[in-house]
Amino acid sequence: MFGGGGGGLNPRKMKQMMEQMGIDMEDIDAEEVIIRTPDEELYFDDAEVQLMEAQGQKTYQVVGDPESRERGAGESGGSDAEAEGEEGGDEGIPDDDVELVAMRADVDEDTAREALAETDGDLAAAVERLE
Repeated sequence: MFGGGGGGLNPRKMKQMMEQMGIDMEDIDAEEVIIRTPDEELYFDDAEVQLMEAQGQKTYQVVGDPESRERGAGESGGSDAEAEGEEGGDEGIPDDDVELVAMRADVDEDTAREALAETDGDLAAAVERLE
């Protein structure tokens, strides 16, 4: 049909064409992406993120499979946590964070979870508190 072979442009040629039109694209090495809506958080822990800049406007493209977390569930009046957009209560603390703090501070997971709850999920502060 159109040219020979496997449909579409190769990525290098596409990038060259975009640069000629004044569009810059860059891959971002993102560790996590969180999109907060009034009702939920979409948490991407292994997302591919690309930044496209054209005519001074930046557009971010996120590709991945998010975990949906309901916002406001299980929070016990933590107005400071809500104002900062952090999860409140033990249910909002990701297990990966608990494991990381437990490993770094050389404590059990229950102790790590308590420290994370007391520091509103701040990993560094929780480790520092336990050391």
